[in-house]
Amino acid sequence: MAPAADGIEFVSAELRLRRRDAVAPGDWPAAVPPLLQRVYAARGVGSAAEAELRLAKMLDPALLGGLDRALDLLEDCIQGSKHIVVVGDFDCDGATGTAVAVRGLRMLGAERVSYRVPHRIAHGYGLSPAFVEDELLGISPDLVITVDSGIACLPGVAAAKAQGWRVLITDHHLPGDFLPDADAIVNPNLVGDTFPSKVMAGVGVVFYLLLALRARFRARGLTQGNADLSVLLDLVAIGTVADLVPLDFNNRVLVAAGLKRLRAGQGQAGVLALAAVAQRKLPVLTATDIGFGIGPRINAAGRLEDMTLGIECLLTDDPERALALAAQLDSINSERRELQQQMVDAAELAAVSLPLPEGGHEAYCLRDDDWHPGVVGLVASKLKEALHRPVIAFAPSDATGETLRGSARSIPGVHIRDALADVDAQHPGLIERFGGHAMAAGLTLPASNFERFTRAFGAAVTSRLTPELREAELWSDGELTPSELTRGLAEALRLAGPWGQGFPEPLFDGEFEVRSWKVLAERHIKFELGMDGRTEPVPAIHFGGAALGAPPSRVRMAFALELDDFRGRRGVQLLVRHWWAANHTPST
Repeated sequence: MAPAADGIEFVSAELRLRRRDAVAPGDWPAAVPPLLQRVYAARGVGSAAEAELRLAKMLDPALLGGLDRALDLLEDCIQGSKHIVVVGDFDCDGATGTAVAVRGLRMLGAERVSYRVPHRIAHGYGLSPAFVEDELLGISPDLVITVDSGIACLPGVAAAKAQGWRVLITDHHLPGDFLPDADAIVNPNLVGDTFPSKVMAGVGVVFYLLLALRARFRARGLTQGNADLSVLLDLVAIGTVADLVPLDFNNRVLVAAGLKRLRAGQGQAGVLALAAVAQRKLPVLTATDIGFGIGPRINAAGRLEDMTLGIECLLTDDPERALALAAQLDSINSERRELQQQMVDAAELAAVSLPLPEGGHEAYCLRDDDWHPGVVGLVASKLKEALHRPVIAFAPSDATGETLRGSARSIPGVHIRDALADVDAQHPGLIERFGGHAMAAGLTLPASNFERFTRAFGAAVTSRLTPELREAELWSDGELTPSELTRGLAEALRLAGPWGQGFPEPLFDGEFEVRSWKVLAERHIKFELGMDGRTEPVPAIHFGGAALGAPPSRVRMAFALELDDFRGRRGVQLLVRHWWAANHTPST
């Protein structure tokens, strides 16, 4: 990955370097480099057949629970030309899921499909009573379909049902103790659902629903059964990567298929335009390019403006309009980055000044009445990376300041939604609402409850932290030989993914002589390194590395092997994640 692509990077001095177990490579053809075989094997992929990410290997949509009732609803609306309104979400997963739903339903014969998306400040998350009143009453849908939300929207679903509308929920978030009174729910994380993959993004769930609907039409010999839904895979890939869900085999199949289309120059006009404004090259596009280039520009609309802009970019088929919308999103993203930097700087100062409880900080709850609620999640994420503790960042949810909206990010091993559930169970009424995943969650609470919540949340996190979880780790795939520092191998690693959550990109470590170094832009360090067995210097860059101070003459570095095409060089460089004194010994 390119950590500085978003303009912000923290470096913690307390990191432990660990190496993955050396696993004997399995059954591979000679064309696969031994190093790549080793990397795959360390991630549980032991053969070329297991690494083959063909769509034919994806999980059968028929395995997903709740389909019968959902398909009956959709079929009735399509055959009766009834009005279907897709209710999206204001993040990238929700935006791509909305575009997939609208495009896919039209391909499958729906004649009256529209969408609405909540405004982050005016409505808050998901299908709420306020959203029903403000956005849906005037258009009177026959069927409301939620995408990437709904499982925690009990009052909103009740408000929609009170109008006589039918409601179909598609979601992937963990359910609470009670389910909304919807006509149908499709969510692989429902209790009792036996779908093998529990980590699909919201866009993946709605895509699977469309596949199941096409299969029903195909079985009945209807023309809609011939719809080519594969044209939506670029959107599925973007939403899956941007939502940071674990890339299990099924998600890797979906992402790989989307990337294959994009590398061939295929995809929605808006996606191609977003890649262009982000200066990402389609023939070598990777999941990292989505995560740091395309995804943030879609997300920016929902954070600072209205996600309608992002969804319109994904729905248009006009290349000129797509480029104009992408340029607007790029401008909003630049504004978001500046605001984020200001908020992160303030949050870092606040975190450092907090009093240290016995045993050190176990969780951080930070608030600022001047923060923007659309950016607090990014602030929490950056601080979590720097502090290696769960972090919740809060901002006022509206102009009154009476309610706070918080975004939580956690570290491996601490299930953040479960911690919030414990707080809610032990202190009823302290939290107004919450929901999320193991690593990320959102919540609202009265501003007057902030101090009490901070104490309760800290206790819930402390009870979950073990000594091992308190220490941040970097996992290495071992050392590289001088002969492996080649462009061909860097290209093979780049395209061998998709890498991401749960299937980490290759990271290596090694000992080097620091021949020269200089600080760039007051924050980054550019190195010229010497390596035993290699005469020419090895270039390296450490984004944010100036925070570690001056390096010694010999260092052990953890790094990714990257292409270096700056000013036409066509070489390789090390993208440094961290360095230690040369005598630092990796553990296993």
